Amino acid sequence: MKRVLIIGIGAGDPAHLTFQAAAAIASADVFFLLDKGAEKDGLVRLRRELIAAHAREPYRVVEARDPERDRTSGAYVEAVADWRARRAEVYARLIADEVPEDGVGAFLVWGDPALYDSTIAIVEDVLARGGEPFDYEVIPGISSVSALAARHRVSLTRVARPLHITTGRRLPADVEAADDIVVMLDAGCAFADLPQAADADVYWGAYVGTEDEILLAGPVREVAGEIRRRRAEARAAHGWVMDTYLLRKPAR
Repeated sequence: MKRVLIIGIGAGDPAHLTFQAAAAIASADVFFLLDKGAEKDGLVRLRRELIAAHAREPYRVVEARDPERDRTSGAYVEAVADWRARRAEVYARLIADEVPEDGVGAFLVWGDPALYDSTIAIVEDVLARGGEPFDYEVIPGISSVSALAARHRVSLTRVARPLHITTGRRLPADVEAADDIVVMLDAGCAFADLPQAADADVYWGAYVGTEDEILLAGPVREVAGEIRRRRAEARAAHGWVMDTYLLRKPAR
């Protein structure tokens, strides 16, 4: 039976690759890279470098165009569902056409596949469609959240307090859920406009683990404007931003 590996490769530093992930790369026959366009060439370049460093000959690299998600629709959940369905079609074709019988195909996933990544769900969708059967395995990676905390030299948790992980879209509704909140996918820096976050500290990072890394931290009142400015400059320079932050409210 064919096998598929979903390999977490870390937040951007090649040294984030675990021994388990390196061994998984060495076991694969074919690697699938989804092209997100010229502005995100760096994401593909890192994957190619890791493959070249750890894969064993003979192997193949197959690129496919990543479907675009509709970002104009106000129906966010429906737009994501449609995008995942179209991505599943691409995955199904790649696995069926490119993985040899009894062979191993691999997707290299930025960060950790179990945290704000769709690859596991999409592979499950492919299996549910009832095509050619295959088995799959998930290899964890160092997430951007873990890398962010390490770079800021803070713990994500405090004694007897929960950690809440959410998105910028959800933060206004979730800000009361905990005193320590990790926020991902926040293009609008939602924390800067929330009265409930005015007295909090923020630990922010963009491109964590890469040569373009930006780190800022401090009271929201003092650093929110600087974070917004640096984020906008980074997006203008690179065409995309991959950032996250820890919002830490005062102890109560």
